[in-house]
Amino acid sequence: MDADPILLVAGTWLGAASGVLAVLTIAGFLSRWGIRFRLVGITSFTALLSLSCLAFAISYNPRVSVPGAIQVPIVFDNGTDLVIAAAPADLQSEAAAPTVEQVARNLRGGGRGGSGGGGGQIRVRLRRVEAVEPGLARPVVLAETTRELATSSLDEAS
Repeated sequence: MDADPILLVAGTWLGAASGVLAVLTIAGFLSRWGIRFRLVGITSFTALLSLSCLAFAISYNPRVSVPGAIQVPIVFDNGTDLVIAAAPADLQSEAAAPTVEQVARNLRGGGRGGSGGGGGQIRVRLRRVEAVEPGLARPVVLAETTRELATSSLDEAS
């Protein structure tokens, strides 16, 4: 997991600011300042911002970019073990394997493969819909891969 350095720095500075504000809040209560209750709110909000920045910085995962792949929309996801992405009509055949790999690597595993089955694997398909005759079309699978959730490894794209 890569931590975002800007958010780590912001979280650290906000944490220091909340510490200073906590000292001011205690001093305000001891000196009976008129803004002492406002300082409680400001201090707690600053501490919350600090913790939020640090938590987001630690949990942030940037999107994976595979050379030769293009961005495609996911058109079906059953939430457990099958994801289907739609390929544009002008997709080159050599871009199909990197594209399905990129879709598979950018999937998040949280909540997948539980009691709904799947065994900890997600099948990712890249498909295009081709017209057979007017009013009738059929899906054509261009590439398919399987991602293991436990190891994040991919099977060979076909």
